[in-house]
Amino acid sequence: MEILFSIDEINNVAKKTLLETKNRVILFHGNMGVGKTTLIKELTRELGVTDATSSPTFSLVNEYKSSNGEIIYHFDLYRLKSESEALDIGFDEYVYSGNRCFIEWPEKIPNLLPDHYTEIYIQLEQDGKRKLELINK
Repeated sequence: MEILFSIDEINNVAKKTLLETKNRVILFHGNMGVGKTTLIKELTRELGVTDATSSPTFSLVNEYKSSNGEIIYHFDLYRLKSESEALDIGFDEYVYSGNRCFIEWPEKIPNLLPDHYTEIYIQLEQDGKRKLELINK
């Protein structure tokens, strides 16, 4: 699936993304400032999270709970120095928990990813719009 959108259309993009996603683990690729965290915030809102959401840049992982009790984990691995740091926080337990895991900067942990996941690539276009590509693996 490929979508070209402006940031004010993020709500519709989140809805489409959730409909097309076939896996509980979603990897988010894109340059700094392209809108990965903004999309994740909207995805969690669509899933019924009412608490404030933010990027877990320093804590590496945030846990959110939806209105129906679903647990969602949001990882920001930008500051990660090694895969062993991810293992130290129990990354494998989170990913194999059966809960949704939204992972920013997954290229930092290529050997720790599960067999099945969805990849989302976000790219900023010259006109200010974003291009999102979703691939289920």
